[in-house]
Amino acid sequence: MKSILKLVVAIILLLCLADMPYGFYTLVRFVSAFAFAYLSYDYFKSKKDGLGFVFAALALLFQPFFKFALGRTIWNVVDVIVAVGLLFLLISTFKRKRK
Repeated sequence: MKSILKLVVAIILLLCLADMPYGFYTLVRFVSAFAFAYLSYDYFKSKKDGLGFVFAALALLFQPFFKFALGRTIWNVVDVIVAVGLLFLLISTFKRKRK
C-alpha cells in the first residue's frame, strides 16, 4: 500500500510541472496532504521517527487550507524534490526486500 501511494503521489507531483487547470493543483494538495499524513503516521508507528517527521512536515506544507504562496517556480522545485525523494524511498524499499 505504501509503495503504491508513494508512486501515485510522485507521479501527480511531476504532473504539476505541466500547465494544468487550477483545480488539478487543489486536488494535488488534498491528495498529497492526506498521503503524507498517512505515511507520517505509518512511519511513526514503525518507529522510524525521522521519516515520520519529514512526512508530517510535508503534510503541513501541502495541506490545502492555509496555502503557502511560494510562487509557481518554487513550487515546481519543491514538487520535483519531493517526487525524487519518494521515488528514492520506493527504490530503496524494493532493494531491501530483494536481499
